[in-house]
Amino acid sequence: MSVPDDASSLAGEVGVALAITPVANPQALAATCALAKIEVDAVPTEVGALAVLRDVTGDAPAASAGAISRLLRGIPIVLLERREGQISASRWLDGDRDGVLAPGLVLDDAPELLEDLVLGSVTAAEVDGVVSSAGMSRLKAMRVLAAAARANRRT
Repeated sequence: MSVPDDASSLAGEVGVALAITPVANPQALAATCALAKIEVDAVPTEVGALAVLRDVTGDAPAASAGAISRLLRGIPIVLLERREGQISASRWLDGDRDGVLAPGLVLDDAPELLEDLVLGSVTAAEVDGVVSSAGMSRLKAMRVLAAAARANRRT
């Protein structure tokens, strides 16, 4: 039996929490989270950016998922949490929990990086292209989102 480096998972606390989004640009996701005052590391994947939540204490992951899904109105996101060695998944839409999902189905067709992040074998800091919302000003977040919107109109 192995003992995890992160003892919080043994005490019932969330060890890892991340939001799976269809947002293609990790800078845009980090800016969205900065506007919601949520500290994340936005990790790029081929299916959309992942928001690896920095605050996993108490109800913070659920509150963060609600806030992110409120800002991404009309776009469902999935919150994955690892607690006590168990992975749970829930769907969020427009700020509300919209149901519980089978974590195995969520991870089945997901990029390998997602599984590595959830299991803790890789940290967000180790991934190329990661963008943090921590310390991003409201003004910078608005600039990033405006630039992303202009880029989307051109394509």
